[in-house]
Amino acid sequence: MLKGIIAITGKPGLYKLLSRGKNNLIVENITTGKRTPTYPHEKVVSIPDISIYTEGGDTPLSGVFQKVYDANEGKAVDLKNFATADALREYFGTILPDFDRERVYTTDIKKLFSWYNILVAAGITDFKDEEIAEDETAEAAAE
Repeated sequence: MLKGIIAITGKPGLYKLLSRGKNNLIVENITTGKRTPTYPHEKVVSIPDISIYTEGGDTPLSGVFQKVYDANEGKAVDLKNFATADALREYFGTILPDFDRERVYTTDIKKLFSWYNILVAAGITDFKDEEIAEDETAEAAAE
């Protein structure tokens, strides 16, 4: 579950939201476990709120992570295997064939794969949104 996982602009890695203070958030780095405060001047983005541009609209990052997980059989993506940016983009095209090749930059793909690797290393492999899972459960119950 990606709820409570955030990215902070200007800081590497991903963070778990622990609590909210008066003028800050208390977060924990997923990789190191170090707890730090964030302040109002820092841009904080929740991972479930991020999406990737596709030809048919936007695809939530959780769905893209699930496709990467399925394509790699739950293993991390080795970014060193891609000698060129074109090779990386081609590989991403096998995972998400309809991604918008003009609006999705190579740096975005690298960041997506690095975030995926961080989550897998931390044992976070449940990428489905809770709302989507609840909808699927309700549909199954209705049948």
